[in-house]
Amino acid sequence: MRFRNALLLCSLAATVFIAGCSQTTSTAGSPEGQKVATNQIFTGNYGAVEDHGYPLPAIPIKRLDARFHRQIVDYDTKERPGTIVVNTPNRFLYYVLPGGKAVRYGIGVGKAGFAWEGEAYVAWKQEWPTWHPPKEMAERKPEVAKYVEEGMGPGITNPLGARALYLFNEEGRDTLFRLHGTPEWASIGTAASSGCIRLMNQDIIDLYSRVRPGRSARVVVQQ
Repeated sequence: MRFRNALLLCSLAATVFIAGCSQTTSTAGSPEGQKVATNQIFTGNYGAVEDHGYPLPAIPIKRLDARFHRQIVDYDTKERPGTIVVNTPNRFLYYVLPGGKAVRYGIGVGKAGFAWEGEAYVAWKQEWPTWHPPKEMAERKPEVAKYVEEGMGPGITNPLGARALYLFNEEGRDTLFRLHGTPEWASIGTAASSGCIRLMNQDIIDLYSRVRPGRSARVVVQQ
């Protein structure tokens, strides 16, 4: 009986150990070239949802590299909590948390010739925004010219997706760059946009809920 109880305890201990390991993974092959301890990964948060009356379809998240799934990671930075850091080369956006942590999101970035770097702040944010393409884009793509003035109304095909954060420079002027959602989930991890930073709709909804617009909502874009 004692042997059986000891065997049972060993089995339970092994189960607890395995379960504990499943909470933390190591991504030694990450683009940063360092070992990142992952405390929580939100792969299960990409299902279909209805948001303010708009049906967001599920994202086939397993078809996207797991590096780009939303997760909480160790993040060594001097930036204060609440800062957004856009790591353009590695296609990550970090929302800095206290205690050396950050929420990391996969992003799509600007194509060659449309990339930018520097600092800005989130001046305001909007749920299900209307899209007004800049005049420069309309010159390149005449099919969107009608939206420059009248705008494209909100919806699941709108290029700004479910949310948009509007970036202004230190002089208080609109940079015309946005952090926004996109229905094109397969573009995450690529350089495909016209300069703005795009996130999956389920991710921009999460980021949106964390950000309070204002000068303290600092954004640092790295190239």
